Amino acid sequence: MSYLEYTVKSVPTGLRKVLFLNWPLVLLLTAVAGTGFLMLYSVAGGGYDPWAAPQMKRFGLGVVLMLAVGLVPIWMWRNLAGVAYGISIMLLVAVEFFGAVGMGAQRWIDLGVIRLQPSELTKITLVMFLAAYYDWLPAKKTSRPFWVLLPLLIIFVPTALVLKQPDLGTAILLLAAGGGLMFLAGVHWAYFATVIAAGLALVTAVFQSRGTSWQMLKDYQFRRIDTFLDPSSDPLGAGYHITQSKIALGSGGWTGRGFMQGTQSRLNFLPEKHTDFIFTTLAEEFGFIGGISLLALYALIILFCVFSAIMNKDRFASLLTLGIALNFFLFFAVNMSMVMGLAPVVGVPLPLVSYGGSAMLVLMLAFGLVQSAHVHRPR
Repeated sequence: MSYLEYTVKSVPTGLRKVLFLNWPLVLLLTAVAGTGFLMLYSVAGGGYDPWAAPQMKRFGLGVVLMLAVGLVPIWMWRNLAGVAYGISIMLLVAVEFFGAVGMGAQRWIDLGVIRLQPSELTKITLVMFLAAYYDWLPAKKTSRPFWVLLPLLIIFVPTALVLKQPDLGTAILLLAAGGGLMFLAGVHWAYFATVIAAGLALVTAVFQSRGTSWQMLKDYQFRRIDTFLDPSSDPLGAGYHITQSKIALGSGGWTGRGFMQGTQSRLNFLPEKHTDFIFTTLAEEFGFIGGISLLALYALIILFCVFSAIMNKDRFASLLTLGIALNFFLFFAVNMSMVMGLAPVVGVPLPLVSYGGSAMLVLMLAFGLVQSAHVHRPR
């Protein structure tokens, strides 16, 4: 036994767990959140209120939550996966009856202290439950039809409830994260080829249904598609958001206009500048360099998660870590694509940067699970 191993083993178990935490990942998350605080301070015109100060408090609470979750043995989270999934489904059903309405959608439950968005929690509990399912299922059964139908049902139930709110962006993320985890678990590629073909047929049906009695999307969702295909068709209406976003992105250039010098956000041309479109504020003030720096931080977080999953010999822990990394990637990839005009505007926040309570706390909870998998991996 080496001196280092002896020293680590001589440390009390609780303190040893703290030493085993993935501290570089904590620093990366703090760096991204710090970028968010800076931008929220800027879009408020140089003030901590109304956005930066609450966001700082939530992140502080989130760090405590992440570390607390990370110190709990991973087998406990495996055993609670089904319970967590069931609770998230009940909360989604509760939204239908007691949900608070905001911006034309019924997505939140008002708890007084915070407005909880159950669909955000579902993104994590879905990954937990699927990881537990494939940990339980023998590898030879992974691609058999019956055992493929069960996870599909697990994915489609929350997706349907979220789509009813309506929240198309989150529904798409649930489908993508669930399908991605099935692929990582070893489901045969032929199933995914079939789903892609069916998806293309569904897209065709969606467009064919427009204006009929069996219209499959809401009118505002079709307007988003029209805006995506041709923003200039309604630059002062449905295309206003993306038009102003592109102006802000382009005006930033290589190095940006400077901190708090962005005209689009300062003069309130940019809509939702503190939530969904906050990346355009960053790009306008810090240019291409600022945007690519944030993207590099995100990429490092993904890499740390992937390396941790590869080194983990526990199947549940490995799949859980990869699933959360995939979810995180989908978050920022969809948001950045959306504000650049590469994808329709679907209302997905930029993780750890956009203002929001539920999204911030749930994401820190998710990284707490990553920490738990990392701390308690077989050594």
